[in-house]
Amino acid sequence: MEHLPVEVIGNILAHLSAARDVMVASAVCRKWRTACRKHLHSLSFNSDDFPRDMTTRQLEIVITQTIFQTMGLQCLSIHIDSTHEFSAAPVIAWLMYTRETLRSLSYNVRTNPNVNILEKCGRQKLEVLDLDHNAITGVEPSYQRFTCLKSLSLRHVSISALDLSLLVAACPKIESLALDFLEIVSSDPQSTMELTSHTLKSLFAKSVSVDKIILDADNLEILNLNALNLDLFEVIGKGTLKHLKIDDVSVTHMDIGESTDHLEVVDVSNFTIVRPKLYSMISRASNLRVLRFWGVVFDDEDEIVDSETIAVSFPLLRHLSLSYELRDGLLHYSLQGSSPLENVSVLELGWTVISEHFGPWVFGMIERCPNLKKLVIHGVLSEAKTREERQMLASFTSFIVCLMRKYVHVDVQFEYE
Repeated sequence: MEHLPVEVIGNILAHLSAARDVMVASAVCRKWRTACRKHLHSLSFNSDDFPRDMTTRQLEIVITQTIFQTMGLQCLSIHIDSTHEFSAAPVIAWLMYTRETLRSLSYNVRTNPNVNILEKCGRQKLEVLDLDHNAITGVEPSYQRFTCLKSLSLRHVSISALDLSLLVAACPKIESLALDFLEIVSSDPQSTMELTSHTLKSLFAKSVSVDKIILDADNLEILNLNALNLDLFEVIGKGTLKHLKIDDVSVTHMDIGESTDHLEVVDVSNFTIVRPKLYSMISRASNLRVLRFWGVVFDDEDEIVDSETIAVSFPLLRHLSLSYELRDGLLHYSLQGSSPLENVSVLELGWTVISEHFGPWVFGMIERCPNLKKLVIHGVLSEAKTREERQMLASFTSFIVCLMRKYVHVDVQFEYE
């Protein structure tokens, strides 16, 4: 080991980002300590990696000593559980010591008093910022400017709609924004979140406590909405959206822009929309490759989409996922027309409540996919099944066995809940 060059040891240490492992490695000999100091670029501290009986003060000392033994640290992750509350002074010291070289910061630390992360990291070379369980107040875009930041993630963060808007505006190169369990501080009962960015490519929003979201983003490509209850969601842009995923969302009015020419993936589940028609928003996406409608509630009685409509609207579709949905006796995605789903190679079909008509519907969908290679059946099985449910499940099983004999080239899989 003594013949290993310091640079080689540094490459080894590059794979040991966990601070506990780095501490052990640095104790091997002087050469390894030198390698840790000069060639270690990534450090990760997690309270779960340390003994449970370790005091808050001991943790502060260990983190401080480990960070101050490095030079040129680029990636720093500090996640400490809520049982520890650090003093502000050592945390500020860590940030000030690494601010000139740091490119990525993942931070979840309770301090007293609260440390203003934006103030300590602004105007530096930071490219990735991930804040968890933090409070952000009084954003000053003229001073707290992140000229290099490309990815911003806020999780369990308290912030006003205005401060969030100013923060995004203070990141002229931002490409990815993730808002997860965000508490929007507002005295207005009808809160609106307005964000503007001409570089933003990806937005993930989950459990954000607002009524309206207006996003002005000319280059947005990926939109992921989860666990939201909104009056309005609007995207103002140039029709660059490629991936749209919506799960567990209820919205009164939604607008993703007039142009959907670039849409390739639409994944919608557990979704309720009042207006306008959901399908009409995506029906012109002729380049769509993946379509998933699962547990979607159309409040408009006229918007019942059938297999013919899907085949005609999306000629390049390769992956289709549909759940068996009945409303007032009418079947969503019914077997109308005769146009084939020529390019569909993967078909996923499922039920929430099994019906005697599910089997024939599956057969009809398969017949419309002449180039099918894989079929996945999803089902929900209740623990206390009635006699009728058991009979229907047995009939469906027999039906699928016969189906597999006919379509021997199709890989059939089952996923039950």
